[in-house]
Amino acid sequence: MEFKQAAKTRRSIRRFEDREIPREVFEEIVESARFAPSWKNVQPARYIIVADPAKRAELAQPECVFNFTFNLATLESARAIVLLTYVKGRSGYERDGSFSTPKGAFWEAFDAGIAAQTFCLAAHDKGIGTVILGYFDEEAIRKAVAIPEEQAIGAVIACGYPAESPAAPKRKEVGELMEMI
Repeated sequence: MEFKQAAKTRRSIRRFEDREIPREVFEEIVESARFAPSWKNVQPARYIIVADPAKRAELAQPECVFNFTFNLATLESARAIVLLTYVKGRSGYERDGSFSTPKGAFWEAFDAGIAAQTFCLAAHDKGIGTVILGYFDEEAIRKAVAIPEEQAIGAVIACGYPAESPAAPKRKEVGELMEMI
């Protein structure tokens, strides 16, 4: 799939077929996603793929999404839940632990966002639908899934073979988005 087509056709998918995603497909997705750029090439992104039905059910609990039922329904439908984590203290930091820029810890979230988008585009290329969920309770998720202490959750990504084909939402025109000086 060409990039322009991938960027224009990828949608947030919230309903999935009842079909498991093979490990090999996730390996191919992460193989592509690992090329996401990051601060000073520190490559902080990690991908915890939760495919086990019992473990997915633990994550699809109200406390994991602050009782937000819209996200709960998406997690219940997902055939895999990806916990995109990042190694804390790397993006935006110098080796001595000080910040490299006035943006401080902002770069951790920025790099996690780049990694999430790259992962989702790579998944789309493989026919896997995704939606990035940013509204989650990290502590509740940590009770369900062992996450290394040096990592923080940047995003929760519901995945599966799409059971829907949402239309493209209205987009602003280039002239509204771009200014050239």
